[in-house]
Amino acid sequence: MNETSSYREMELLVIFDLPVGKKAERREYTKFRDFLLDDGFLMLQYSVYFRSCTNDSSADKHIGRVQAHKPKYGNVRIIKLTKNQFEKMIMIQGEKSEQELIDKPEGLIII
Repeated sequence: MNETSSYREMELLVIFDLPVGKKAERREYTKFRDFLLDDGFLMLQYSVYFRSCTNDSSADKHIGRVQAHKPKYGNVRIIKLTKNQFEKMIMIQGEKSEQELIDKPEGLIII
């Protein structure tokens, strides 16, 4: 992969904090989380999901989808990063998740 193409590929981070005290709130949380998984997002940490996009317009399409499926209550944020910026994330404690390792081209496993 050349240097220019890594800047075209985007990563979306969806960060959320949703109430789960009531049964209806837990349903909203589950519905939102299931949407993220169905839309190709992978869990990075609890309440932090990421998705690779081939380019900026694909990222914008998925941002629109998240906005259309936002829960009624709580806090949801989206951060759009280049692939290069995402790969430069500094891990302070712990290890990279399995999803992060598989998401990299050299981590692709074909069976």
